[in-house]
Amino acid sequence: MKDVSSNGMCVDTTKSTGDDTAPEGDSGAAPRGGWRRFAMDTRPLRRPAYRRLWSSTVVTAVGSQLTAVAVPKQIYDITGSSAWVGYASLAGLLPMVIFALWGGAVADSVDRRTLLLVTNTGIAVTSVLFWVQAVTGLASVWVLMVLLAVQQAFFGLNSPARNASIARLVPAGELAAAAALGSTVMQLGLVAGPLLAGALIPVIGLAELYLIDALALCVTLWAVYRLPALPPLGSSATRRAGWREVAAGFRYIALHKVLLLSFLADIIAMVLGMPRALFPQLADTTYASYGEGLALGLLFAAIPIGAVLGGLTSGTFSRSSRHGLMVVLAVLAWGAAITGFGLSTSLWVAVAFLVAAGVADMVSMVFRGAILLSAATDEMRGRMQGVFTVVVAGGPRLADVLHGTAGSAFGARTAVAGGGLLVVAAVLLLVTVTPALRRYRISGEGRP
Repeated sequence: MKDVSSNGMCVDTTKSTGDDTAPEGDSGAAPRGGWRRFAMDTRPLRRPAYRRLWSSTVVTAVGSQLTAVAVPKQIYDITGSSAWVGYASLAGLLPMVIFALWGGAVADSVDRRTLLLVTNTGIAVTSVLFWVQAVTGLASVWVLMVLLAVQQAFFGLNSPARNASIARLVPAGELAAAAALGSTVMQLGLVAGPLLAGALIPVIGLAELYLIDALALCVTLWAVYRLPALPPLGSSATRRAGWREVAAGFRYIALHKVLLLSFLADIIAMVLGMPRALFPQLADTTYASYGEGLALGLLFAAIPIGAVLGGLTSGTFSRSSRHGLMVVLAVLAWGAAITGFGLSTSLWVAVAFLVAAGVADMVSMVFRGAILLSAATDEMRGRMQGVFTVVVAGGPRLADVLHGTAGSAFGARTAVAGGGLLVVAAVLLLVTVTPALRRYRISGEGRP
């Protein structure tokens, strides 16, 4: 396990043993030449256990998006109201937040493989129930909202255990590469899933999207079943997963500057600089001459496309040992790109800036994920991932409110450009006042 000193540096305190533990000295690789040095670093896929976990993510990244499209589409078909679609999103947010925080404590006190099996089974059963209510023509918004709330609760329990397990499956020097592999697959799902859903609904119908997601989750269950046992280490083996442990996780964050700062950096980037709530307004006004539908589609797709490009070329940055500095530079680049987007009157220039923002977001995701796994002890990783899940899910939703309000008051382009500039200013102030994040680094063997 590892601990964090007061200046935010990662210190190796123990070496774990057992089949479920990543090899300590086996993360090095010969330098890659030519174009391969720019391509995605796939070293973690040489680890059979990580490869199984990653392969399960590949399958569900697209399948989960089918349900993510089907639920709001069905609600809109029933009600004809976008407001009800928004209410459903809120219905899923609260249980996800509660169970992600509690799920982090659970992940630190039980075998994480067992928890993944239970929660993936719960998500699969929920997908089957979504299919049943659709094929029977129940047409009840309340049933859909209850099922969505249950599904998001299982997701909240699942996500901390899944992410916390990675540090037990790959060595410290490959954590950034593993984060890049996982994040790229998820971003590909955000692009491919909705496109596939749009193509399949006219052919097979909406109900079958739920069934495809359920079948994909069966594949995930098989991959997780083949993982090694991931029991809690040390004192966590006898700890109960209560809200006292959740509170202990927040105290742990407060006492470890680099963890707190990594969360703050993401909150700054997302809350101040995520302009997606203004995409419809911009498509209808600033870029209307290009066609509102084309503009809206390009604006929503640009950031995920940039993130995928960043993942596919992550070999250019994932081997860096300056994890903290890379987060800082990535958030600054995000803020600058969002500012450029807000100032753009050409749709194609605007899309280029958003793609650049997506690349920067991928770099930030990779190194924030690596910091969370390397700078926390194993007995705290689940709780750190629970908080991470809440921050990642909650930040953009707060941004929707902030940017929507600012866009109405000052105009969409002013709100976007102003938000980007605030990101740059806030991050510069943060790292000037508290330099622990930009100083944080880790070597290939997991030592400073």
